[in-house]
Amino acid sequence: MTFELSGSHVMVDLETLGNGSRAVIVAIGAVRFNSQSVFSNTFYRLVDAESCVRAGLKMDASTVMWWLKQSQAAREALCKPGVTLTQALTELSAWYPHDACLWGNGATFDNVILDNAYKAIKMSPPWQYYNHRCYRTVKALFPLAATAFNGTAHNALDDAIHQAEHLITIAASTRA
Repeated sequence: MTFELSGSHVMVDLETLGNGSRAVIVAIGAVRFNSQSVFSNTFYRLVDAESCVRAGLKMDASTVMWWLKQSQAAREALCKPGVTLTQALTELSAWYPHDACLWGNGATFDNVILDNAYKAIKMSPPWQYYNHRCYRTVKALFPLAATAFNGTAHNALDDAIHQAEHLITIAASTRA
């Protein structure tokens, strides 16, 4: 089986205070990439949780408890002041390349939560609905292609970069 990456791509990773489709977002990490490399042009914003709640997004206790068990570095990043949800998504829209495919970790997680966050603030996302892609599915189809993780686990930008690098590794391994 082969896997091809052609065109422009963005890997996104969210840190949230819920696991539903309307979860409160506390961090957005994104990186542009193509079939050859991850680009240095990245996007990272901490998001004010209260602004998400005001927009109608939801928190759940089990996810908050899960965060309490994560590394100090991951938890500390989320305690820093964030921008409003509207500001974060406006800036993401300005940064996002119009024709790129949007990759997220799970067909029902990152991409869906972002789409619902845009709806909550009455904005349209910068990607086309038909350009959604699921990193988790590709990762499951090619379990032998691994890459080392650099950075802090559950830091949205570090996770997005790792996932994009892993996807490129998978594509390269199927060309061999």
